[in-house]
Amino acid sequence: MKKHLLIALMIVSLAMSTALFAAGSKESASAKEVYFLNFKPEIADVYESKIAPAFEAETGIKLKVVTAASGTYAQTLKSEIAKSNPPVIFQTNGPVGLKESKGYTADLTNTGFYKILSDKSMALTDEGKVLAIPYAVEGYGIIYNDAIMRKYFALPSKAVSITSADEIRNFATLKAVVEDMTKHKSELGIQGVFASTSLSAGNQWRWQTHLVNVPLHFELRDANVPAGSKVPEIKFTYSANMKNIWDLYLNNSTTAVGLLGSKSVDDSMAEFALGQAAMVQNGNWGASQILGVKGNKVADADIKFLPIYTGIAGEENSGLNVGTENYLCINSNASVEQQAMADQFLTWLFSSETGKQFVKNDLMFITPFNTFKDNELPTDPLAKEVIRWMNQPGVNSVPWAFSVIPSEEWKNQFGAALAEYSVGRSTWAQVEKVAVDAWKTEFDLTN
Repeated sequence: MKKHLLIALMIVSLAMSTALFAAGSKESASAKEVYFLNFKPEIADVYESKIAPAFEAETGIKLKVVTAASGTYAQTLKSEIAKSNPPVIFQTNGPVGLKESKGYTADLTNTGFYKILSDKSMALTDEGKVLAIPYAVEGYGIIYNDAIMRKYFALPSKAVSITSADEIRNFATLKAVVEDMTKHKSELGIQGVFASTSLSAGNQWRWQTHLVNVPLHFELRDANVPAGSKVPEIKFTYSANMKNIWDLYLNNSTTAVGLLGSKSVDDSMAEFALGQAAMVQNGNWGASQILGVKGNKVADADIKFLPIYTGIAGEENSGLNVGTENYLCINSNASVEQQAMADQFLTWLFSSETGKQFVKNDLMFITPFNTFKDNELPTDPLAKEVIRWMNQPGVNSVPWAFSVIPSEEWKNQFGAALAEYSVGRSTWAQVEKVAVDAWKTEFDLTN
């Protein structure tokens, strides 16, 4: 009897141990998580509501997505990276950004993510280590609504001789068209030709980074400065050209200059989507914003791109601003297991059938990975426009030169100077002075 009781107790004990072990294993498995600090607010919902659940369903690994507020990524990264549970995947915006995060950036040479990169020279390296991998090639310029443009060109009283937006190939023509459209805005049913020039806090990146790229690129081109070089000072040689397009934006906008300090990028994109404006400066990533606006009135076929013309000689042969500042890194201070899961997620996103569908249809990236076939390229209208402009004979894309900007602080000071000029509190000469002086100061501080 005692023997039978002992056996029964052993069986119960073994069963309890097995159950506890299974529960512990389940808890351990559910604890698998990789933290991704996202840079782009406009696609945060895609990561959170679509990609993260799909990745967990296929791999059992949770994806924690945190998105920095617009214009605050650098500060957010510094704050989050110092916490006990820091991001495992984070973004850097080029060589300048990488320099600030190099102390906690893992070598990606042997990762699956690096192996699928088509052109290995696109990766950012240091001392033979691959530290950052680009995940999207992007283009930006002046987005226009071709339905409104066709309506304008059909006006019998229009002041220009051209008959379509395709014939706008320089600043003089752009200026003539825009100013005449402003005179006819009631007939066109718009509040302004350009959507609001957003100047609210955190929303100036379209100007202090993207717009300034045009004069900056041509100045570096004239000086034969190789891509990625350190640039200790600038002369702002093409300052007058930037003023040309800036004044055109301000003077033909949906919003009075005194109110621009309250306008965001989302406001601008909504104005365009609702047909209140004919043009807006932004990139192909803006397609999701336009198409996602409730009540969007712009048909896919009418969403087109023009280059940012400023009056620089020979600009008829210039295309969109094309390049990337979107590089992904893995935190070297994370555990080996977390780094492996990060690599697994990034490789899954850009190579699995599920991940590639999200990239193509929801994130709408033009990717640099060899896993995408021709029929898997993005189909959104602006991505197709970038590809069209890149393939136009005799047209050269304007490379992204803003990666040489010495610091975020320079961008902040330059953006503030633009805002002061825009509302009439300073002159353009003061904008020029801030651009030149702050560049040298920031370069010296960061080098």
